[in-house]
Amino acid sequence: MSGNTSNETKIRALAERIYDLDAQVYASLGSSLGRVFNRDRERCVRELVSLMMTRPEGNLVRSEIALIGNMARTIQDKELRRMIMAEYNRILQEVIALPTSFGEGDVVDQNLASLNALNLKNRFQGSDKLIICIGRTYGSGGNEIGFTLADALKINFYDAEIFSAVLKRLEAEKDRVEDQAGYKFGPEKKEMEQAFAKPEKRTIRDCMREFSRYHGLSKRDAVFFNQSDLICDMAKKESFIVMGRCADVILTNNRIPHISIFITAPFEQRLRRIMEINRLDEKKARRLLKQVDRQHMQYYKFYTGRKWGNAVNYDLCVNSAAYGIEGSVEFIKRMLESEENL
Repeated sequence: MSGNTSNETKIRALAERIYDLDAQVYASLGSSLGRVFNRDRERCVRELVSLMMTRPEGNLVRSEIALIGNMARTIQDKELRRMIMAEYNRILQEVIALPTSFGEGDVVDQNLASLNALNLKNRFQGSDKLIICIGRTYGSGGNEIGFTLADALKINFYDAEIFSAVLKRLEAEKDRVEDQAGYKFGPEKKEMEQAFAKPEKRTIRDCMREFSRYHGLSKRDAVFFNQSDLICDMAKKESFIVMGRCADVILTNNRIPHISIFITAPFEQRLRRIMEINRLDEKKARRLLKQVDRQHMQYYKFYTGRKWGNAVNYDLCVNSAAYGIEGSVEFIKRMLESEENL
């Protein structure tokens, strides 16, 4: 009991540091985009403690920390930026070290890893901005790889949670339109909810109201075009890694240079990881994996006309089971080392 109390005390102290870091970044920028944690301190700290003590929800903490890091990198004062990023890095390492962290649950298969002899001398022609688009199968560790890679490269990271926040802050969507391809409550939880939920019933009146509200577009289409415009606009201003969102095809269609990566792993390897992380039995985990992958495939096909996960559509496909999360990050980094200004 005392051990649990001690652990919770440490996590609370960490949550307070995260809240204070956000406040310091906001004060330094005076940003019109607002703070990540814009409610009262005690409520935010309690929510952070709860998230950090619940393993499947650790991805939400990752997204919130990444958003703070994205903002901190825009601070003009170099010394202040250095000090804030040093605290950011310390906090990040402490969060990763937590027993409930998103950093756990590797996908490595030691047998495959022992056979790894890939040539790391591939070189890509880059532009002034480095844009990396990552698609991934569920359970392959793709989000963790993308987040860790962005932090290593010191560039911004955008997943579904962050994208939803950015869209709202830039008022690119009206009346709290949610990202229909994303997950407001974090990838794992929302994907589980969607996989096991009953189909939503919609009346003709609902459809007509939506048609009028979004100028003839469905809500999902309206959000897709909003996020497409945002991706293209960001690509002109900053380097970043973006998870999903059909970003690879969006940038290709707009002739914006980028690197597209697809991360996957054998089904059984992903199944074991999802069972461990989400504490599901094999039957539910198997159903979840198939359902989430099907949703991603259908969304990608609908908006791009391409086959999701088809190797010919990507610059690089990575079997994360052959490397693990850290090994996959290292492999991609070494591939990019020849790029200028990384």
